[in-house]
Amino acid sequence: MKNVLFKHRSIRKFRPAPIPEEVLRNCLEAAVRASTCGNMQLYSLVVTRERALRERLAPCHFNQPMASQAPCLLTVCADVHRFTMWCEQRGADPAYDNFAWFLNAATDALLAAQNFCVQAEMHGLGICYLGTTLYTAAEIARVLELPKGVIPLTAVAVGYPDETPEPADRLPLEAVVHYEKYTDYTAAEIDELWAEREESELTRRLLEENELENLAKVFTERRYVRRDNLAISESYFALLKEQGFFNQ
Repeated sequence: MKNVLFKHRSIRKFRPAPIPEEVLRNCLEAAVRASTCGNMQLYSLVVTRERALRERLAPCHFNQPMASQAPCLLTVCADVHRFTMWCEQRGADPAYDNFAWFLNAATDALLAAQNFCVQAEMHGLGICYLGTTLYTAAEIARVLELPKGVIPLTAVAVGYPDETPEPADRLPLEAVVHYEKYTDYTAAEIDELWAEREESELTRRLLEENELENLAKVFTERRYVRRDNLAISESYFALLKEQGFFNQ
């Protein structure tokens, strides 16, 4: 397990070979063994292998090659719909159509997704999380015919790798781990924690390509700009309301 976790890398080129049914099922079984709020399993995993449907989903992921090349696309959804139906059919009065339970369902869903991905990598599969899911969640919901109480959170392209990229760098442990209580950072510590990444060859190339003076500006002026952040927030919030997560 340690070797798999430490060797993780995002795969963006896939072979067309299909995933054997027993391998896919084993990954899905691993997913449903993830920790979950009250053993409620407030998530759904939509497995899309049919080419025509994957082609309809591809524009939702900006036609990125990994989204269309991968033989399987897993859309991870927060889902209070199923549990609500069960409660109502038993004469119980559910109250899960609100933001607090969106957060519980989102936590459940992402834990299940990570279990799936770790198990997939143990089978020699490659995975890539698709952040584009939040950008186009409303269209994905329409394509997948998601009922009220179900909303997309992320998607995972999965298949056999057709590349062996180097693992992405990570901040040092000291950047993200706080012992006993949160200890805020000094300006000097921020400089030190990002020093290795800022001095890397990849960063040098990014600054050259984007004609910017530092890596932070690549994020704020190219990758995740304010106007896009606000637009995504507004559209996703509107979908949350449309899907019934703000009824109470």
